[in-house]
Amino acid sequence: MNLKTLLGGTTAAIAGVVLGNRYLAARAEPLENPLLGEERTYRWRGMDVTYTVAGDEDAPDLVLCHGIHAGASSHEFEPIVESLAERYRVIAVDLPGFGRSDRPPLVYSDGLYVEFLREFLRDETDTPIVVASSLTGAFAVQAASDDGPALERLVLICPLASTGDERPWVRTLLRAPVVGTGLFNVLASRPAIRYFYDRDGYYDDNRIDEAELEYAWQSAHQPGGKYAPASFAAGTLDADIDLATELAALEVPTTLVWGRDADLVSLRDGRDLADAADLELVVIDYATQLPHAEHPEKFIEYLEAALPRTDG
Repeated sequence: MNLKTLLGGTTAAIAGVVLGNRYLAARAEPLENPLLGEERTYRWRGMDVTYTVAGDEDAPDLVLCHGIHAGASSHEFEPIVESLAERYRVIAVDLPGFGRSDRPPLVYSDGLYVEFLREFLRDETDTPIVVASSLTGAFAVQAASDDGPALERLVLICPLASTGDERPWVRTLLRAPVVGTGLFNVLASRPAIRYFYDRDGYYDDNRIDEAELEYAWQSAHQPGGKYAPASFAAGTLDADIDLATELAALEVPTTLVWGRDADLVSLRDGRDLADAADLELVVIDYATQLPHAEHPEKFIEYLEAALPRTDG
């Protein structure tokens, strides 16, 4: 192959990636708020962070913090918001870099999310119950420690502090303008998102809602959508803590919730964590990483059994 042919093929390939990126960007529509309630904005470090409030303003605050993945957003809690709003002032937040919140080209880190949660909870809530999923559970634990805001209780759904070794080169690659966007579009494609929900989200793939998959795809392809997931894929959002040690030292009452068939963070890990920190562990059958989405009624039943009564 001569140089002219090679250059021609490379140029054509790059042009194809550019066109593909533009096509997918054009297909992504502005996200609608998927949740019942009033949408509000919290201004934080130059970003508009979106959250939704549902329920009686005088009821106890209950904050829902979604997990981290390419299509992550507060939509994760759509199956339980309406029911919880009957007894609580429910606050579901789109973390910076996700959902309907701003997505500036920052180098996202665990420290950024810990500080965000600490300040958001202090400014926008009053001694809340905090429900946090997956990696965000570790952020919530750190936010609640030491001089953090006063919390009524933590409920952590399959929490983890580490996703593996750090790979900062992955973040650099995904943040690249053309090739990086093309690679991210592959990682956040509809088949890839479905694979994530099939493998790690749901025990029974028949329970996966097509509207949920579409919302996750749309969320992933919002302007700036690759920056926070790039840090996640690189492992640079991992919390530099021993989760069991941090939980054992935490003064906030804490409940762990696990899907019995979780694989990414197994039930054995959950039992080890509960034993090490002397915590209550609630196990939901026929569920993996998203027991609250797959079995919302059962999740709410267990959740409300663990929480303070609100009926006087």
